[in-house]
Amino acid sequence: MKKVYPSAAAALAGIVKDGQMLAVGGFGLCGIPEALIAALRDSGVKGLTVVSNNAGVDGFGLGQLLETRQIKKMISSYVGENKEFERQYLAGELELEFTPQGTLAEKLRAGGAGIPAFFTRTGVGTMVAEGKELREFDGHTYVMERSLVPDVSLVKAWKADESGNLVFRLTARNFNPAAAMAGKLTIVEVEEIVRKGDIEPDGVHLPGIYVDRIVLNANPEKRIEKRTLTEKAGA
Repeated sequence: MKKVYPSAAAALAGIVKDGQMLAVGGFGLCGIPEALIAALRDSGVKGLTVVSNNAGVDGFGLGQLLETRQIKKMISSYVGENKEFERQYLAGELELEFTPQGTLAEKLRAGGAGIPAFFTRTGVGTMVAEGKELREFDGHTYVMERSLVPDVSLVKAWKADESGNLVFRLTARNFNPAAAMAGKLTIVEVEEIVRKGDIEPDGVHLPGIYVDRIVLNANPEKRIEKRTLTEKAGA
């Protein structure tokens, strides 16, 4: 089956629909599928539930989809860099399921592993546990968390071969493998596509069985989320 598509728009065609749940890889702006997010914006689909560690920044990453009101709900662990997110949430225009970061990662990993739910002590006694089943194990209280199985996962990797075997680069790996494994259908944006066999088996970070479509974005912008400079005397 041919997995390589000529553009991000072509890779999304016939796949994304109104009301879907999407997982989007990345951490801050590190390792986000920039071209796929822009193509998702241009597709006009709406009413989306998006699973992502955070929601980008104003005007970039998932922030673009907030500006166009295509997202109705975020499942995230951090939202502090996006003023439009804050405005919509406080105005009651955007739903938010706040999830501890480790729990979010495990919800995706469990979904990819076919595990419907798991118990964790994280969040017990806080708003995170409200409305969820609690159970005691060995004298400790645990909260039950349901796993996540998104309709579509949008993922960023550094390199792929034509079969979809992936290599991630440094910290840009972050949530991407878990998101890729969890999705019912996974689309990956990469900076380089090589022939089958060009990636050594021991060098594969995620097998191609988890990847359905691949699109090349050889020159992503790779914005820095927040740059902090310290002035030095005499500099």
